[in-house]
Amino acid sequence: MAPHTSPIPPSRRTFLTLTGISTAAFALGTGAPTHAAPLSSRVPADPFRLGVASGDPTPDGFVLWTRLAPEPLAEDGHGGMPQRNITVEYEVAEDASFRRIVRRGRAVASAELAHSVHPEVNGLDPDREYFYRFRAGREISPVGRTRTTPSRRGRTGSITFAMASCQAWYHGHYTAYRDMAEQDLDLVLFLGDYIYEYGITPANLWRQGTGELGTAHAAATITLEQYRLRYALTKSDPHLQAAHARAPWLVTTDDHEVENNYADEVSQYGVGPQDFLRRRAVAYRAWYENQPLSKTSLPSGPDMRLYRRVRYGRLAEFNVLDTRQYRDDVPSDGGTPGGEHTDPQRSILGTEQEEWLYQGLRRSDATWNVMAQQVVMASIDRNTGAGVTYSMDQWDGFSANRQRLFDTLTRHKVANPLVLTGDIHRHAAAELKADFTDPDSATIGTELVTTSIASDGDGADSDNLAPIWLGNPHVRLYNARRGYVQVEMTREAVTSDFKVIDHIESDDNGKVSTAARFVTEAGRPGLEQVVGGAQ
Repeated sequence: MAPHTSPIPPSRRTFLTLTGISTAAFALGTGAPTHAAPLSSRVPADPFRLGVASGDPTPDGFVLWTRLAPEPLAEDGHGGMPQRNITVEYEVAEDASFRRIVRRGRAVASAELAHSVHPEVNGLDPDREYFYRFRAGREISPVGRTRTTPSRRGRTGSITFAMASCQAWYHGHYTAYRDMAEQDLDLVLFLGDYIYEYGITPANLWRQGTGELGTAHAAATITLEQYRLRYALTKSDPHLQAAHARAPWLVTTDDHEVENNYADEVSQYGVGPQDFLRRRAVAYRAWYENQPLSKTSLPSGPDMRLYRRVRYGRLAEFNVLDTRQYRDDVPSDGGTPGGEHTDPQRSILGTEQEEWLYQGLRRSDATWNVMAQQVVMASIDRNTGAGVTYSMDQWDGFSANRQRLFDTLTRHKVANPLVLTGDIHRHAAAELKADFTDPDSATIGTELVTTSIASDGDGADSDNLAPIWLGNPHVRLYNARRGYVQVEMTREAVTSDFKVIDHIESDDNGKVSTAARFVTEAGRPGLEQVVGGAQ
């Protein structure tokens, strides 16, 4: 990669001017007072074609989301909406027929935010199912289902959640979401790569039956309009919409929401920091416009706080991490023993996020302490011979940061660490060891890695990377098909079902099955195989 010699990036104030969101647009989009704007009757027909969603649940509420787009694939990125504000009403009810409405409100969909709204609803009962819908003019949205979390001291018996990651729309159908939408889920965790930035061409369009795409989709996403269009294409999938409407989501990004393998302000393709941060700013803005995120994640130019904590009573505490925005650059040594990747100053989380995570783990009294994040934490030696080789894009490239985390877990006796990961387009399950070079060392946590929703097409039960992964004795599962992981968590155990699909490229009728099931008992870190597994 070229030396880091680009001009000093512009100030955050400059970025706010160029790519920021005005205070008024943000405030009205999160929930306007009833007198803030008159209801508009001049709304284009069928404006809810991107569906509805909820997210960031709390004991007394959640964030609701929709984006008005009667023509989602309009190439200017505005979804066929006029360049004026539209007032959107929302209702929250205790029943799907809306006979027992408990909250009503308004939010303003502005062109500045691609006519998206993010009303934050509160004052509800904890640990309860709710239903919601939107109205714009005479148009009414589909109904969404969501739920609040238990109170902090609540004794929740169990929760069921799904893990999803890596959904390159052009590589296959979202059959995994079809199945997910049929489950009784309390939560969906999305662990990165909601969109991919590459241009869609005949060479990579493996999803069959899609019809012709306009030429605008063939370009890599760089501008705000291009990112908006890519989100619209992705969110137009009916199965993804159904999964969003089924349960609240906790979302975080990885790299492809901006650019492959980026590290903080450093592009891996030689783009200077000034231009790259401009791209990151518009990418983060489009991400916010298209996700059910609370005001704490509002981007400010190229900065967006995604790390946050969600509590499920005494049962679980979810630490949602960001391993892209603050990480150090790829080390120059390529993973050789004792090289730059072992530098104690290196961090994949950044100083502030690291301290936030360690403080939360030290103070937690939850039964399960979950870290929902992007790239594989377990050490994976990729050399099947006598030497060792590691991926510098994963936690192996930041081994001192990993050791600081493991030291925190052991020194403070953090209960039942559970790491949830995406990124690699493969199902994997691993035991986190005190010393990865010693198979007999203590197991201090468990890592569950979900495969992709669509990225890399159909896949197979095994592939040429299987010997590499399974050559590491702490890896208990490797499967290269598409799918997702469904997890049932109780005070006694975590049961993880690794679901796979026999095909996704030709159509969305693929058969869903369970490739493996593991149980991790509370107080006994590690993996007990119940069904299936790697051979």
